Amino acid sequence: MTVPPQGPPPAADPDLVADARRVLTAVRYLVLATVDADGAPHASPVFFTQAGRDLYWVSNPRAHHSRNVAAEPRVDAVVFDSTRAIGAGEAVYVTGRAQQVPDDELAERCAAAYADARGLSPFTPAELSGESDLRLYVLTVDEWFLHAPGSHPTRGAGTDRRLPVDLP
Repeated sequence: MTVPPQGPPPAADPDLVADARRVLTAVRYLVLATVDADGAPHASPVFFTQAGRDLYWVSNPRAHHSRNVAAEPRVDAVVFDSTRAIGAGEAVYVTGRAQQVPDDELAERCAAAYADARGLSPFTPAELSGESDLRLYVLTVDEWFLHAPGSHPTRGAGTDRRLPVDLP
């Protein structure tokens, strides 16, 4: 499911980095793209938090996307502001690997995931293990891309495209 680059190689362009970080900070949901065993795509919106290259969400392991992640950890996701006017869209696309966080990593991972809980009451390891119906998931990002509208004054190329961004 890796998206081929549609722009120059990743660069430390401070404007691209700043714009990508702004989208990732402002938007609360990502759309997670997984694939079924038969190859059919499945998209799920999930509330997420970020810690560096890791994007976290909480889900039931029996949820469709959770079962897909267990079978095939390669995923894509998009974080976008759906309130933007047509032609002014802002988005960050990611590719990476997702997994359920193992119980022995929950304390460390919960601390990272909820360092900036975005107004959400942080989950505790006890709430995400044992008999609980919920688990913590992490998408470790391999590649970041910023959406560049075709009409953007400096990044525009006539059509929308994805520009690689080098986020640490």
